[in-house]
Amino acid sequence: MSDLLRSARLLVSDLASTLLFLAVLLATRNLVLAIVLGVVLGALQIGWLLARHKPIDTMQWLSIGLVVVSGAATLLTSDARFVMLKPSIIYCIVGAYMLRPGWMNRYLPPIAVATVPDIAFVFGYVWAGLMFGSAALNIVLALTLDPVTWSATMSIWGIASKVMLFLIQYTVMRTIGVRRSRRAAAST
Repeated sequence: MSDLLRSARLLVSDLASTLLFLAVLLATRNLVLAIVLGVVLGALQIGWLLARHKPIDTMQWLSIGLVVVSGAATLLTSDARFVMLKPSIIYCIVGAYMLRPGWMNRYLPPIAVATVPDIAFVFGYVWAGLMFGSAALNIVLALTLDPVTWSATMSIWGIASKVMLFLIQYTVMRTIGVRRSRRAAAST
């Protein structure tokens, strides 16, 4: 269970500035406040990691970079579509990153990396597919919905789809890993 929580914590940390942006927009309907708070949180996360001499993952740099760029474009043009389309850019970049073999190892406990690396490899591609599908869905919704409705819809989809895939992956990898471990123990 601690491995599951560790993985979830890393994922939430990587996406924290984007999640804060969506939450503030939904709660306050204030686009400027949502952008500013998302940027501040991302900058604080990067600063905290730098101060502690911790490595900064690509996903964290990507998240803060896109929050800053899309937020600035939205503030300069007064067009919320820049921020609304930002998740599609993130999803495509993240999906492309997830096509890289082994990307998932950062999120897995050592026992999973040792026992079910082939399953992790397959799920890496499944995650990439979810990202590309979410990018397409976001484009359609960003061009057809108002910012608040879009924010609510994409927040629900984003959280629900990722939690479901995370739980499916965890269950499949754990089941197969336990089965393989038992088989290896029985053969020795």
